[in-house]
Amino acid sequence: MPADRLLNTVLQLYRSVHDDVKTDQIVGSTTSLLTTLTNPLNIGVLTSQLLTAPAIWNRRDGLRTSLRVIGIYNTAAIRVRDHDHDPSPQPQHPFLEPPRRLGTEEWTRAVAKGADDRSDRWKHLLVLTGVLLGMEGNDRRTLSSRLRNTLQQAVVTATNLALETAVHDGPLAAASIVLALNYAFPLLSEVQRSSMNLDALLPLSVQAITGDEGFCQGEFLADINRDIHEVGQQFHWAPETPSFHLLQSLEAKPLMTNMGPLSRLVAFAVEHAANPSVVLGAHSALLDFSRSVLEQWRANRLAKVDTSEEPVRFTPTTLQTTPVMWQTLSKILYTTVTILQAVVARSLLDSRLRSDHVAPGLADGTLRILRNLTFIGSRNNNSAFQTYSFTYLTSLDIMARYPGASIDFLSSIKPTHPGAEADDFLHRTLDLFYLNVAEHLPLNMPTESCDELIAQPATAYLTQNGPASSLTVQLFESAHSAILSVLACPHNSALTIKMVPFYIDILFASFPTQISTRQFRIAFRTVMQIVSPPFPISVTEPHLSETLLEMLRFRALSADTAPLPPRSAPTDQEHQDEEEKQEEPLSEQSSLVLTLVDALPFLPLPLVEDWLTTTAQTMNAISDPVMREPVKARFLEVLVSGELDVERASVGVTWWGTKGGKDFFLGRREEAVMSGAIVAEERTSKL
Repeated sequence: MPADRLLNTVLQLYRSVHDDVKTDQIVGSTTSLLTTLTNPLNIGVLTSQLLTAPAIWNRRDGLRTSLRVIGIYNTAAIRVRDHDHDPSPQPQHPFLEPPRRLGTEEWTRAVAKGADDRSDRWKHLLVLTGVLLGMEGNDRRTLSSRLRNTLQQAVVTATNLALETAVHDGPLAAASIVLALNYAFPLLSEVQRSSMNLDALLPLSVQAITGDEGFCQGEFLADINRDIHEVGQQFHWAPETPSFHLLQSLEAKPLMTNMGPLSRLVAFAVEHAANPSVVLGAHSALLDFSRSVLEQWRANRLAKVDTSEEPVRFTPTTLQTTPVMWQTLSKILYTTVTILQAVVARSLLDSRLRSDHVAPGLADGTLRILRNLTFIGSRNNNSAFQTYSFTYLTSLDIMARYPGASIDFLSSIKPTHPGAEADDFLHRTLDLFYLNVAEHLPLNMPTESCDELIAQPATAYLTQNGPASSLTVQLFESAHSAILSVLACPHNSALTIKMVPFYIDILFASFPTQISTRQFRIAFRTVMQIVSPPFPISVTEPHLSETLLEMLRFRALSADTAPLPPRSAPTDQEHQDEEEKQEEPLSEQSSLVLTLVDALPFLPLPLVEDWLTTTAQTMNAISDPVMREPVKARFLEVLVSGELDVERASVGVTWWGTKGGKDFFLGRREEAVMSGAIVAEERTSKL
């Protein structure tokens, strides 16, 4: 069919709404006409009619219609570009002139003229975005620099004009603006990006992400819960259920397929928005969204199942369907944290956001968002990425500067029944987040609050009953860390004196069945540091450090000498790296002696010499040379590596050289010698 006749036919078909098959034919014909019409005026007419055509816009396809328009002009632009770079087509008859084709720049101008006043500005943006993608996407450099800059600026102008009327144009218009910019944004210069009305774009973008065209406020979790059935003691969620099909259709939405680039677009808007209140509004919207996701998940029966129990509690079919759900939830976490990172980064630089009136509330909200999504982040180590770490740790640093805000935050999320044997996996996950946060906040909090909000809840997790799962192990470790952080605060000396004996008893009772050698050594070493100079407790309780060492030494003398069995995989990469370095086999006894060696750098100066001797003797009491070897290596490391300060190192040198320390280390002398005694020296080979 000649192009002119096809043009008239398509324009006639534009006037009515058709079924899917006919609509696809119209779209295909439109794309063909855009690449074959040779009159620029016809190109403009076709574009103008398309932007108002009921056949395109009166269908209930939502954002897919906008994506289809972008696709039409993207495909047409690529074909025009390819034609412009191909040799001239040969005529069908040797005496006829070859058919005329529009060049890329002439065609681009013709399309732009078709985006006229008869259609909405947000529809213009779709057309211009499609042309820009086809001509300049994938590192193509089709247009001249002048026309390319003009087209890019036209996209920015159309964006700003569309944003002015987006509220009145409706939800489809707002989502279409975000969709188009998501594609066009990488092709704009930094100056052009900054010239957009980011104050208007930011709330629309967040709404697009969290609303009906995005994550739907997490409501798909409620739909999933309705379709879950119990088969005996197992949960069953089949792929034939409406909720699974809903989840698949959700993932196929235009914005969902490009959520990564969209989150970076929103992050840019956060960083460059002129009005900080708009940033706070976006932050508040994310808080509401995360709260909705958590509430939907709390009502879902799958939330009660421990990750380690899923192979038993889920049917084989459910084990195949739930990964699709977790893929969507992971996307929620990554998208939210990417935007939060931009908010937190701006709060460090913008004086209006880092003020004492705004900063604690912003940190509070950020931590609440992360808490609401912690059930996602704690699964399969989903939170182990740099953006999350920056957002989390920076918010903690800000919060720690404000004691009142810290107390209010911890009070509002404090576990209601800490340590209780609950079958609700979600509650224990939230408790773990609480302990991890509490660990970072006691330095500026009053002692009473540290005791009530950190020490007491953490103490409830120091005793475990029943089989240990990955989560209970993490709770146990986090409880130890939280208590140690409270004890380490100088202003908590009175609380430390009261808690240390109780804590050490629990520590001894926990090793080696509940905590590893590494964890025991860190905990005991930290306590020794807390009760030794220059901490104030060393003045009020000068004998406490030596008492703890005596407890450790006597425990070591009677400890089991059998090799410790290998422990389960560490819960994080840092701990895993440390465990991999520890290749030597250890027994309970050698582990305790290692802990004794670790404590030497923190002893009061008058005790160093005696305890060097005592430690060497205790080390040589390890009968198995294989178990003794790592202890000897650690002893030498403490002496020569610089862990001892100048004064203690001087004592160590004297002890080794003139006080018989070398012989004690080698096991050649069993009893301590009074200083100044004359001892017959044996000829020994040097180490």
